[in-house]
Amino acid sequence: MNITKNIKNIAKNVLQQEAAAVLKLADYINDEFEACVQAILAIKGRVVVTGIGKSANIATKIVATLNSTGTPALFMHAADAIHGDLGMIQSEDFVICLSKSGNTPEIKVLVPLLKRKGAQLAALVSNIDSYLAQQADFVLNATIEKEACPNNLAPTTSTTAHLALADALAVCLLEARNFSSEDFGALHPGGSLGKRLYLKVDDLVLLNAAPKVLVDAALKEIIIEISSKRLGATAVVDAQGELVGIITDGDLRRMLSNHEDLKGIHAQDIMTPSPLTIDVDAYAAEALTIMQQKNITQLIVTKSGTFVGFVHLHDLLKEGLI
Repeated sequence: MNITKNIKNIAKNVLQQEAAAVLKLADYINDEFEACVQAILAIKGRVVVTGIGKSANIATKIVATLNSTGTPALFMHAADAIHGDLGMIQSEDFVICLSKSGNTPEIKVLVPLLKRKGAQLAALVSNIDSYLAQQADFVLNATIEKEACPNNLAPTTSTTAHLALADALAVCLLEARNFSSEDFGALHPGGSLGKRLYLKVDDLVLLNAAPKVLVDAALKEIIIEISSKRLGATAVVDAQGELVGIITDGDLRRMLSNHEDLKGIHAQDIMTPSPLTIDVDAYAAEALTIMQQKNITQLIVTKSGTFVGFVHLHDLLKEGLI
């Protein structure tokens, strides 16, 4: 059958079905869900997430989410559990078992073994009348009406629902632990995401020269300072080193077009007073936001009002923040 004309409609229908199923999960957030969150918060061990088939794939993503948001977690494949991996579970752990039906043979074998270990068990299921749900200490209800698959066979809506409900669980745990962006950054030191969360202006400012002139500096001195330091700008400071202004290449061009006689021109005559600044202890991502909002390429760095140096857009590019 040629479905070319129907491809867009099929895709939209899948997304609509899965979106509706996820929204329906809000109706299943009850006291038992809350009790499950509280129980996980109270454990001294780790969360062990297990499943088989497509549920195992979803379980690995849940483990990754928990670990990255402050809840130590491990993945255990349900089939491997009965061949030795069950040894990773301790009595102080908390097990989350994923299964759409809750009645698969592997799960029926595994559940009694889990209970013997003494760890608490939560069932994340789409069938709350299943064997798994009946044996679990907590039931996380991910009931769906049907799969997005036209044959109602391939795990599609069910796996989406399981993942979404587990995300809700992870975020509840995150908030209950007061897990901050700094905590998140400590667990994600690699890549641009990590750098946004831990890289500070102080880490970048020393990479550049720190052009500055006094308020009474002559035009020649200003031009030499800007040209030699190659940042397209210079800070203007008073005799005490306090920042009072900035002079950019653009300020020089405007001055040249507005003045025929260049004698007697000093920094204070062409500077922009009270320039935008960023504190040395601020995050580099904050500097990027200011530059993007103000459409500028460099930003003066200060510490308690005293000039420290510059952070340039190129620094942020090199660090992969853009």
